[in-house]
Amino acid sequence: MSKNKPLTHEELKKDKSHKAIRNVNEEHRKNLTRLEQLAVWITDKVGSMGFFIIIFVWTIIWLGWNTLAPQASRFDPFLPLSYGFLYPILLQIFLMPLIMIGQNLQGRHAEARAESDFEINVKAEKEIEAILLHLEQQMISCSRSSITWKMKAVGPKPKIS
Repeated sequence: MSKNKPLTHEELKKDKSHKAIRNVNEEHRKNLTRLEQLAVWITDKVGSMGFFIIIFVWTIIWLGWNTLAPQASRFDPFLPLSYGFLYPILLQIFLMPLIMIGQNLQGRHAEARAESDFEINVKAEKEIEAILLHLEQQMISCSRSSITWKMKAVGPKPKIS
């Protein structure tokens, strides 16, 4: 227990210093603008295995078509593959800032969740201290009544002369 005396049950009921439990996830979603929601959505989708598989398959198809297809139907010559390298670079240029924005937003959300967890832990600690105080008082009360009961059962001490 802490150095300070824990609050009693009645004091905990009256204590308005701690707020009621709130849903940080809903608060975070409500505070996002449309562009921020789009950035989070893109970050979630781009950071998935599905997106990786799409890019991987697209690259295999691109390379396969431009190396194995008939010469007349190839649209990107094999050796330089200039378009094959240009599109991924453009994709990176556009996605990197969006991913960073989305990660910043997700970081703010994680901080808000951590703050909420801390508030809940502080509230729970106060309540646990109050419960422990009540248990301690009950144990003291029970031990006193037990001693009184034993003294009544045994009777007064005989005088030794």
